[in-house]
Amino acid sequence: MLPDFFADATRLSWSAFGSTSPNPPVGAVIEDTSGNVVGRGATEPAGGRHAEIVALAEAGERARGGRAIVTLEPCNHFGRTGPCSHALITAGIARVDYLFADPFEPASGGADALRAAGIEVHGPYLPHPDQLDSWTPVQAVEAWLRGVKNKRPYVILKMAATLDGRVAAADRTSQWITGDVARQHAHTRRAQVDAIVVGTGTVLSDDPKLTARNATGDTLPPAIQPLRVVVGETPIPETATLWAQPGETVVMPTRDVREVLRHLHDREVVTVLVEGGPTLAAAFLDAGMVDEINFYGAPALLGAGVNAVHGHGMGLGDTIAHIQRFTPREVHRLGNDIGWILTAKPSHTT
Repeated sequence: MLPDFFADATRLSWSAFGSTSPNPPVGAVIEDTSGNVVGRGATEPAGGRHAEIVALAEAGERARGGRAIVTLEPCNHFGRTGPCSHALITAGIARVDYLFADPFEPASGGADALRAAGIEVHGPYLPHPDQLDSWTPVQAVEAWLRGVKNKRPYVILKMAATLDGRVAAADRTSQWITGDVARQHAHTRRAQVDAIVVGTGTVLSDDPKLTARNATGDTLPPAIQPLRVVVGETPIPETATLWAQPGETVVMPTRDVREVLRHLHDREVVTVLVEGGPTLAAAFLDAGMVDEINFYGAPALLGAGVNAVHGHGMGLGDTIAHIQRFTPREVHRLGNDIGWILTAKPSHTT
């Protein structure tokens, strides 16, 4: 069970989620000597201040002798900004509690530096995300942590299906299986990732915009739009709707999902949302490259139609012995639909 005092820092980290790549979305809280919150901070966009620096700036001299509560071990290197461990030491912080250890070798060692300076350090309170138990609430920094370990982007596979696992009817119509609330939740997710990946089949059959939109359906500004990536060898017509949308669209004429992830990793993409279709979903699953599944289930039956996964994913076969299980982390009621967040067991590198 996570201590209650991490709640504020966790909320702050989620407020930064989707805007900090290639840096991790971190939340930080500074308490004074009486335990009163005197500073709050979240990671700013790349090149900006880290969460600890933002929180210390708000706290000022009130931080001296106090405590820092951070969702990730304070960094210990000079990158685009200075080391947070040194800033905490200089501010006179007496105690630091951190949620996850930093596995990024150039930046790790912050806890040791703090201890060497005489600061009381507690953490990590949670293990690496690969070892988290069922129903442990998802933390904003998990995607970054897995990405560092696997040396590739964190892959989220989105599925919206009926009770019998259909993502489209037999005539391939699919609008809409889920309701407005679930679809808005999916759009919120789009705004939080660095890239959306779809197959050429999805573009040709659905002609999607692949944009992130707000609750009223308005397209968000270009700076917030994720990179659109179309994977496959079938040409995309110049009249496709996605070409006219704000943001960048990249076409990768390949079926090798590892190649796709290597390209995105080189572009400092941290999070990828795979939206379809079933063949592309199977390719990512078969390669062991899915870290998280966002499953939107509708209380409906089709009886026939397109399966959510077309092909054998992750070694799935014709016997129950080959079943692939995921770790349930969260479940949400979304109008009449249900949204599951599930994470994979330790995944593969590219």
